[in-house]
Amino acid sequence: MSRNYLLSDSIISPIGFSTKENLAAILRSESALKLHENPRFFEHGFYAGLLEESIIDERFSKIGDPNAYTKLEKMLILAVQQVLDDNPDLDLRNTGLIISTTKGNIDQLGKNDFPAVRLKLWKMAEVITDFFGIKTKPIVVSNACISGALAIKTANDLIESGRFSNTIVAGGDLVSEFVLSGFQSFQAISPEPCRPFSNDRQGVSLGEAAAAVLIGPGNSETPEKVAYLDATTANDANHISGPSRTGEGLYQSISRLLHNNNIDPSQIDYLSAHGTATIYNDEMEAIAFSRAGLNKTPVNSFKGFYGHTLGTSALIESILTRHSLLDNKLYNSLNFTKSGVSRELNIIQENEDKELKLALKTASGFGGCNLAMLLKKETI
Repeated sequence: MSRNYLLSDSIISPIGFSTKENLAAILRSESALKLHENPRFFEHGFYAGLLEESIIDERFSKIGDPNAYTKLEKMLILAVQQVLDDNPDLDLRNTGLIISTTKGNIDQLGKNDFPAVRLKLWKMAEVITDFFGIKTKPIVVSNACISGALAIKTANDLIESGRFSNTIVAGGDLVSEFVLSGFQSFQAISPEPCRPFSNDRQGVSLGEAAAAVLIGPGNSETPEKVAYLDATTANDANHISGPSRTGEGLYQSISRLLHNNNIDPSQIDYLSAHGTATIYNDEMEAIAFSRAGLNKTPVNSFKGFYGHTLGTSALIESILTRHSLLDNKLYNSLNFTKSGVSRELNIIQENEDKELKLALKTASGFGGCNLAMLLKKETI
């Protein structure tokens, strides 16, 4: 069976309107996290990565009417458009579209700007499909914060089954009052920019972004490309929001993945973690990584750059992992100070050039869902 590859991609975020711009900002250690006012929930404001809709509208006006689409729809369309621009010969009759999101157009709740049906995830996906004239029926993957990576796995599975020739995976979420109030009800929002795995971490920072990646069999003309090898999910069924104290679900997803692909932990060159900077998540991940024999593997979290972008976080981080492999570059785990977890981890503290071939991407989410995915650089 032929492999599928992550072929081209786009990231729309507060630090850039393309993957190239985002990578340049990361190299400069530029963060999207800024202080914002919200007297309803936060007396002293809150830190988050927010995108000004006026800037989105300026970009979107070149391809469509900004007033006809919600903020999130415009972000998703801009991301997909960049992928299509990079692949002008893509046959949309045989190309699937998978949307990963947790809350979709939830910011429209209580408003009358658009028909109420636009709040439904399937309708949002349909709007995006119709914009591009994609003939296949869109699919929505909404499984908490593993959604973006799970959508990549779903794309691979659907291509292997013969349903599509190629698939575009697009993801996005917003920092809405609904989401803010939910995380604040857990007292999980950090009063400062988040600090994953640090001893002085105080909680999560939220962010909004969209991303898209083309998944497919590739061609022999590309000298280097990143293959999707496999992904495994496991659910620890521990709590509706709290992660397993033993990291069991994440450990199971990692160990099964490595065993099924006959890979020793020492072969992993780089580990892209979930790293939300909450007390329990970071500790759970550290325990799971230690149990899986990954203590020495270089690891980072991108949450210090973007905040937690929910249903698109694992998609963005998979795209960044792809470019880490292609560019032989390890990116620093922004805002890390001193280790605050009980297990030793090899946190990346400075950008580093290093020959990379095999990477592991992990993600975890509410309800105890966990995913581990292997990406491999192949050279012709």
